[in-house]
Amino acid sequence: MRLENEAQKAQYKNIWVLAEIIRGKIAPVTFELLGAARALADVRGCEAVAVALGSGIENESALFAHGADQIILVDDEALALFNDERACAVLNRLIEKYKPEVLLGAATAQGRALVPRLAVETICGLTADCTGLSIDPATGDLLQTRPAFGGNLMATIRTPHHRPQMATVRPHVMRPLPHDPARTGLILRETLLPEDSANAKEVLETTVDNDIGVNLGDAEIIVAGGRGVRGAKGFELLRQLARALGGAVAASRACVDSGWISYPHQVGQTGQTVQAKLYIACGISGQIQHLVGMQSCETIVAIDINPNTPMMQMADIALTGDLFEVVPALIEEISNGNRQ
Repeated sequence: MRLENEAQKAQYKNIWVLAEIIRGKIAPVTFELLGAARALADVRGCEAVAVALGSGIENESALFAHGADQIILVDDEALALFNDERACAVLNRLIEKYKPEVLLGAATAQGRALVPRLAVETICGLTADCTGLSIDPATGDLLQTRPAFGGNLMATIRTPHHRPQMATVRPHVMRPLPHDPARTGLILRETLLPEDSANAKEVLETTVDNDIGVNLGDAEIIVAGGRGVRGAKGFELLRQLARALGGAVAASRACVDSGWISYPHQVGQTGQTVQAKLYIACGISGQIQHLVGMQSCETIVAIDINPNTPMMQMADIALTGDLFEVVPALIEEISNGNRQ
């Protein structure tokens, strides 16, 4: 809602995370959001609260172990299948009751369907696809950072006159806290009311497509190619390196747009966000649209003939040279090491 004065603003407290529940299981992105919420709550001196809607939700204590102080739980068979209209009605009611200061959701299929609807219902602003979150300690405003103007700059957005402040965060951008089984907290159990389902659509069935050919989100090692690979044949070389390392192959948008490789391999603002332990960028200049999708990787290796590209400058290890000479040498070295 829009706030008219500071007294109204003071009624809102705590950082909420919308737990993403898929077939009763807590999606990993929830723990990433809880890590961010924990940091924000520590700055504000308030509590991090996980809000879980579903049916037969498994391992609720994992939410405490990853940073939650409280869990608001609505467990009902009618919530077994994701229904953005029904979930929105429940959350709208809970927001009126508990008045959270901040609400974070995942920029996933579920989050992108639910959170914008909730923002409209609660008359709040929403910043989508955030890659950074912080708190202005003077005002309590959530500073929401995301790519803007086609990814050519990073914008920091605040909504000082509305509460709760809402943002969705891309998966694999935030890091979850280490699992701490000793952490406990308070579970607040709420019920689904008949009015929550009034005029809501009925979801008859959901399906999950697990056969997209690549799962970059779970890959620990990624070999990625850009314009420097010169075409589809260049990706065959990268696939050899990826196989030698036990990794996956990714690409910049330019390669996908050129038809050299399929869209599921795309990393960046309009593709996937990854958080691999090792990211090898081959012939990728490093435009901001690509960097926002892989900047959280632990170790970044860049291979390019031009040492002055943004990717080469940000890399932990920068190898200046022709990738068509460097990559075969790496493959041979790895193969020799495996044979010994």
